[in-house]
Amino acid sequence: MNLSPTDYSVPDWPAPASVRAMQTTRLGGVSAAPYASLNLGDHVGDAPVTVARNRMLLNMILPSEPVWLEQVHGIAVADADRASCIPQADACIARRSGSVCVVMTADCLPVLLCDKQGSVVGAAHAGWRGLAAGVIEATVNAMGVPPQNLMAWLGPAISRQAFEVGDEVRAVFVEADPQAASAFLPSPCKGEGGGGGRKYMADIYALARQRLNAIGVAEVYGGDRCTYSEPGQFFSYRRDGVTGRQGTFIWLEKSADVCAR
Repeated sequence: MNLSPTDYSVPDWPAPASVRAMQTTRLGGVSAAPYASLNLGDHVGDAPVTVARNRMLLNMILPSEPVWLEQVHGIAVADADRASCIPQADACIARRSGSVCVVMTADCLPVLLCDKQGSVVGAAHAGWRGLAAGVIEATVNAMGVPPQNLMAWLGPAISRQAFEVGDEVRAVFVEADPQAASAFLPSPCKGEGGGGGRKYMADIYALARQRLNAIGVAEVYGGDRCTYSEPGQFFSYRRDGVTGRQGTFIWLEKSADVCAR
């Protein structure tokens, strides 16, 4: 069994030839419902042997075993060139060819980064907590190049039409940057909902773009899919509760591989 090119996609961005990236869907694996079928998460209740088989399918098309993270909605950044165990982190960077960074999501926003020279890459898991805490800024800082030399790609995440949050979430972003208010619209649902606060529809893509632009990353691509409203393509925790995880990968190719393309 092999993954088909229809089971994953390649980001549409003008990255250098040495930069490779891919985005998996929920298709092409061996997991049974509710994890059907290419679940990459080993922490969601799926059978460990099944997750291992799904990851092996990916290893057949990747240059090396990815540096899988124990994601905790924080801002720690792992170094794929040096990792010898599973880091507790929500972002990863790499400078050596063949070192594969990956983040797993099921509504949270995956953010890929690379410099225009193709010398360093990064991946960040940006749920609203990590985004507000500064996971993107921490990843850019760890990459060690001027932000103006970077470009970003926003992978599939929950869209504003499906992402209802409380007033406390809006307040966190607006307190840090008043312009973030434009990323929140009042929820069309009647009443205040549970917890007594007002509800808003949050645009996590807009929030990420604001954060990137604020630190000098002007070239931002992607951000046009919705995990919640595409059940045939993506896992969504908010939609399904018990579900799998898709992966967003980035790495640098060896020079010989680039020349052969």
